[in-house]
Amino acid sequence: MTQDLRTRITDALKEAMKAKDAARLGTLRLINAAIKDQDIALRVDGKSVGDPEILAILGKMVKQRQESARAYEEGGRLELAERELAEVKVIEDFLPAQLSETEAEAAVDAAIKDVGAESIRDMGRVMGVLKGKYTGQMDFGAVGPMVKTRLG
Repeated sequence: MTQDLRTRITDALKEAMKAKDAARLGTLRLINAAIKDQDIALRVDGKSVGDPEILAILGKMVKQRQESARAYEEGGRLELAERELAEVKVIEDFLPAQLSETEAEAAVDAAIKDVGAESIRDMGRVMGVLKGKYTGQMDFGAVGPMVKTRLG
């Protein structure tokens, strides 16, 4: 049986502590803090964070760090950009492999067919299906225009 993401992250945190890997440890602690924040927010409704929510959190963290790295590079702060990109690598260890462009196109076509989408008004339903199945595996910012083009 595969471990859930929370367990994998906790185990990686313990390993980083034992290895005295400060950079990895710091990133793993940030991941844990983000998950705990989400736990607290959902506790009001009597829910807890599962793997789909953790994947969404990790995806958001990757995107934030990529944007920060880009800003640092533009500002000539290469050491800070490298630190952000190193954090991205640690976070990506817990994300499923990204779909290739061909796989993403096939997933979009399948979702359109599943939903029976016929116009741009069905875009939200198509994106909902994709997010349900492929969170952490595709860049929805890039997939959105692809869906729009197919439904347009």
